[in-house]
Amino acid sequence: MSELVDRVDAYDRIVGPGPVERSEALRNRWLHRIATLVCRDGEGRILVHRRPDDSTLFPGRYNWMLGGAARSGETYAQAAARELTEELGVRAPVRRVLTFLCHGAISPYWRGLHETVVDCTAVAPDPSEIAWHAWLTEAELHRAVADADRPFVPDGIEALDRYSRGRARIRPGS
Repeated sequence: MSELVDRVDAYDRIVGPGPVERSEALRNRWLHRIATLVCRDGEGRILVHRRPDDSTLFPGRYNWMLGGAARSGETYAQAAARELTEELGVRAPVRRVLTFLCHGAISPYWRGLHETVVDCTAVAPDPSEIAWHAWLTEAELHRAVADADRPFVPDGIEALDRYSRGRARIRPGS
C-alpha cells in the first residue's frame, strides 16, 4: 500500500506539486513530516519498546517513541493520534511538545513530538510494530539509551535530548 506525504521546505511549509510517495521522499531525501509520540502512564513512566526483527526500518532496535509519517493533508497531531491507535490500540488526547528539523539516519524530515498519557493496562501493542515493551522512568530511559547492549533508533537519541532539555525548562507551577 502506498503512503502519500506532503513535501515541505526548510520552514515546514508544504511545497508542490502535490503529495509524493513516502518511499520517493526517502529515496530523494526530500523533507516531509513525521509525527512521534511519547506515551506515559499515570505514574509518569515512559513506554519503551523494541521493534520486531523483521522491521523494514531499524529492525530489533529500541525506541522510546511511537510514530510515523504524517499523511498528505494530515496535521502532526492527527498523525500522532492515528499512530497511537494503530500501534497501541488505544485512543487518548495528544499534545504537541516541540517540532524540529531532524537530519535523520535515513532521510531528513520535520519531527512533531507529542505526549500523551495512557492506561498502561489497556495497551494492546501491534506485534508487527512492537516486539517487546516496558514502562521506564526518565532516569531508567536515559540509562537504557546509554547501554551499548540496547541499540536505540538513532534519531530517537537526538529527540530524547531535545525533549529532556525542553521539559527541564518547564517547572510545575510555572
